Amino acid sequence: MESIKVFAPATVANLSCGFDVLGCCLDTVGDEMLIQKNDLQTVRITKITGQDLPLEADKNVAGVAVKAMLEHLNLEQGFDIEIHKKIKAGSGIGSSAASSAGAVFAVNELLGKPYSKNELIPFAMQGEFLASGNAHADNVAPALLGGFSLVKSYEPLEVISLPSPKALRVVVLHPLIEIKTKDSRAILKQTVNLKQAVQQWGNLGAFISGLYTEDYELLGRSLQDDIVEPVRSILIPFFEELDKLSAKHALGFGISGSGPSVFALCKGDENAAKVYEEFQEFYKTKEIEFDLHVSPVNPEGIKIL
Repeated sequence: MESIKVFAPATVANLSCGFDVLGCCLDTVGDEMLIQKNDLQTVRITKITGQDLPLEADKNVAGVAVKAMLEHLNLEQGFDIEIHKKIKAGSGIGSSAASSAGAVFAVNELLGKPYSKNELIPFAMQGEFLASGNAHADNVAPALLGGFSLVKSYEPLEVISLPSPKALRVVVLHPLIEIKTKDSRAILKQTVNLKQAVQQWGNLGAFISGLYTEDYELLGRSLQDDIVEPVRSILIPFFEELDKLSAKHALGFGISGSGPSVFALCKGDENAAKVYEEFQEFYKTKEIEFDLHVSPVNPEGIKIL
């Protein structure tokens, strides 16, 4: 193949109990990317629509990720990359991860799949490092692998794919304000109270157990975060009100990634539709524009179009 078009999905990272180690892949919102070989032995970002982002490859997460991959391969093949952004930058649903993961996935396909999806994760993480100053994998891993992903360790990198109960739905509300990941990380404390840490470990273990056993109530009870959420929630307009609104029909509620998006995890289409409607009715009375999404969990990740 000389060219390929892909759908690079949005993701929800952290999922309350899994800061920097847990994420899931969405299905109804994502970027579209067109990547084709060129004869110039260089990586070029030739077009970006939907967002005002750098065209210089060294300043764009997709360019940085692909260059890292080609350097590892010791290959001088050039590529032209078009990015049609449907995920807003700074939204908290993996905008930079979609571009990074989508680019390395597409180039890998054009090169005959020298790497497995798991082996592509470190290259996509280089794009995340450019975007946030931290090479985290909790967005790029589910974007590449689909479903839920657990980062067991970063050194060495080990990522585990987790099952996705079929009835799970994710409602995401994105207030159209931008919170940069770098800024939202800067306000976090660097030490954790032992009692809080023990509670967080318990919730993370229980959430993973709930995925394997399809215990939806356990999943909901495990979506608790007493470490990061209390600090970051102050940056999100009407966070507490949305939390209370979701309680009747959602399994649980939390911040998507670094915010400002929030998510409600629901069982079934009916509950998800009710949460969607309540969020919409509440937020349209406020003086903040917003996007609202509802999605099943995407089991396959990036898709070839």
